[in-house]
Amino acid sequence: MITCRSAEELVKLRASNQLVARILDELRRLTVPGATTALLDAEAERMVREAGAEPAFKGYRGFPATICASRNHEVVHGIPSPTPLVEGDILSIDMGVKLDGYYGDSAVTVGVGAIAADARRLLEVTEASLYKGIDAVRPGARVTDIGQAVQQYVEGQGFTVVRDFVGHGIGTKLHEEPQIPNYGPGGRGPRLSEGMVLAIEPMVNAGRPSVRVLSDGWTAVTTDGKLSAHFEHTVAVTADGFEILTLRPVPQQVGAAL
Repeated sequence: MITCRSAEELVKLRASNQLVARILDELRRLTVPGATTALLDAEAERMVREAGAEPAFKGYRGFPATICASRNHEVVHGIPSPTPLVEGDILSIDMGVKLDGYYGDSAVTVGVGAIAADARRLLEVTEASLYKGIDAVRPGARVTDIGQAVQQYVEGQGFTVVRDFVGHGIGTKLHEEPQIPNYGPGGRGPRLSEGMVLAIEPMVNAGRPSVRVLSDGWTAVTTDGKLSAHFEHTVAVTADGFEILTLRPVPQQVGAAL
């Protein structure tokens, strides 16, 4: 069942998602050569709990950490480790919180120090594809219109879209209906309605789109060992378009449908 949120619920969803945005801003700053993803995870949990919230991922289906920290060819669900980051790495940081009963969720991919031009382009294309997908959000559009916009842009830039993982609805649960694939064709699936809240999250590979999960049961990696990037925003469907809840400041991030 897909839930459309009330104005009062959207206030709470803004608060939880803005907390995620603030913490991700700080984690970006801490992502430097020599840092460890275990340190980033500890800092994230500290900030979440100091804000009176709970980590959304820790303990979810047995996941052991507050953030997913996916490095280089790791696509999603990487487990934080004590291994230091090195210059030239890219790191995807995905995190969520539960605040006052409502969830926030967002992800970014960060370059560690100076990174290679091809890695930089992968990050730029992946982030741009997220906004292409968001631009497809408006009442009356179909869920797969989002994925079609992502796929067309990504493949037009010479990269591939991961099909094994999808975005999702979000609200009083971390994962709600509908599922949001990052590929088309468009014109399929449920129609978007005002009050729906969606976590849109393209995962883009530099090589083939196929992935496999490591023996830890969580970490998904590219099968060809090439780089992968991941960006995510939580977005509310408004009367005339969308509002990105995980951008700061919220009042400046209201988009109108074209």
